[in-house]
Amino acid sequence: MDPNLKSYPLLSYVLSRLPSISSRLQSSPSSDTPFDLEQPPPIDAASSSTAPPPIVDQMPHLSHPEVLASMTHAIYDVAQIRSVLQTLGPRPDHESVDMAHHKLAEIDSNLSKSLEELVLSPRPDGVEQAEWRANLADKEQQIRQQAEQEKSMYKSILQLDEMHEAYGKLVKQAEERLVKIYEKAGEVADDSEPVEETNPEVVGILEEAQGKGLERVDLCGRKLRYLPEAFGKISGLLSLNLSGNQLEVIPDSLAGLEKLEELNVSSNLLESLPDSIGLLQNLKILDVSGNKLNALPDSICYCRSLVELDVSFNSLAYLPTNLGNELGNLERLSIYLNKLRSLPNSICKMRSLRLLDAHFNELRGLPNEIGRLTNLEVLNVSSNFSDLTELPETLGELTNLKELDLSNNQIQALPDTFGRLDNLKKLNLEQNPLVIPPLEVVEQGVDAVKIFMAKRWADKLVEEERKSMIEVNEEEENGWLTRSTTWLKRSVSVVGETVSGYLGTAGPRDPILDEER
Repeated sequence: MDPNLKSYPLLSYVLSRLPSISSRLQSSPSSDTPFDLEQPPPIDAASSSTAPPPIVDQMPHLSHPEVLASMTHAIYDVAQIRSVLQTLGPRPDHESVDMAHHKLAEIDSNLSKSLEELVLSPRPDGVEQAEWRANLADKEQQIRQQAEQEKSMYKSILQLDEMHEAYGKLVKQAEERLVKIYEKAGEVADDSEPVEETNPEVVGILEEAQGKGLERVDLCGRKLRYLPEAFGKISGLLSLNLSGNQLEVIPDSLAGLEKLEELNVSSNLLESLPDSIGLLQNLKILDVSGNKLNALPDSICYCRSLVELDVSFNSLAYLPTNLGNELGNLERLSIYLNKLRSLPNSICKMRSLRLLDAHFNELRGLPNEIGRLTNLEVLNVSSNFSDLTELPETLGELTNLKELDLSNNQIQALPDTFGRLDNLKKLNLEQNPLVIPPLEVVEQGVDAVKIFMAKRWADKLVEEERKSMIEVNEEEENGWLTRSTTWLKRSVSVVGETVSGYLGTAGPRDPILDEER
């Protein structure tokens, strides 16, 4: 369940000490109750005296009963809400939420039209005004009730999403409360080095920019905590490197860098990107890897000149729904080391994409139309572990694919179209429970796998052709019998008519035959 409590060590530890959670975690290993990977196992009474958890070694005040009791009281609401969310289910993905918003707007629009038509409907002759108004009121109530029934499912999706969002904020606040409680108990740890609020080098760059146009600025590893708004006035800037600092916010004024082509803000402390980033129309390379991003702003889709986008090593749970619809020039997309459970279907419209690296996520599959990425050369979806179990048949349409890494997943069979990947040179299938192709084929290398899958595909086509021919032959035989029967009926009819005609056209009876002898 998001957020992953392992990111909050104090909260994770205190939750594991709550009786309701500890009792669940202490269930027998053979029990059918699923084990919660987000919670550390409780400390066994037999081993607690000799092997305290590592966090207690690092923060010894946690072993004090009064400190632990105070912390438990401070986060009990988190435990209760978490229990409720576990019952309601996982958070809806981004596309489901977008779809719910769209459906609700559509239902409201249809409701307005229906009510307008109802109000404008003429009163039938012979119906009293009071009776007609009562009738209209009943119909209006029925229309509204029907609309509410249609909206209920989509509202529940949004409500569940809002609950998970609120829970995420609550978890963060709870961790902060626990830190303060621990600090009051006497353990204050602040190993961070003092950082200058105003960096002389930054001031010098701004002064230099006033005298002449600057095209490139490199402030990598300067321990910057903030960036002055005045940076947005260096209108001629083409490249800006702010990686390896301690920035928590990017100022909106950066949208003034209209000519900027390269922006590197990797390895900072960013939790979000400004919506104004969508105004960087000439941006070609954007690196925001190694931050604390939970989501990308939808406005990033307006950076239509992007060729390379690196959002790896963050906490992204989804990508913008329209990302692929707008970024048609993108050639390299790095989204590894996040918490992505799915890729938006629009990603299949990135016809220029050559590299897609999505390893170390929680992907449950790839879009069915992935085969439309005909220029893709490198695809890495390794280490999605138990989540990734199968691949779409359209994978075989990636005819320019050269490198494919599927290692550390739960894939049992490659798609039958796999043998069509003629340009594939590197293939990693390690740590998968593969049945098709068998392990002995995989060990022989990529060419052996392609040959095996191509033969399997060919055999499948032959079998389908054979079945098709059988069906055709049966249809032809049935057709011949039908035609023969029709011809025979037609012939009998003609003969019958001929005989009837022959008998019916005989001359008058000879009177001599009627004479008495």
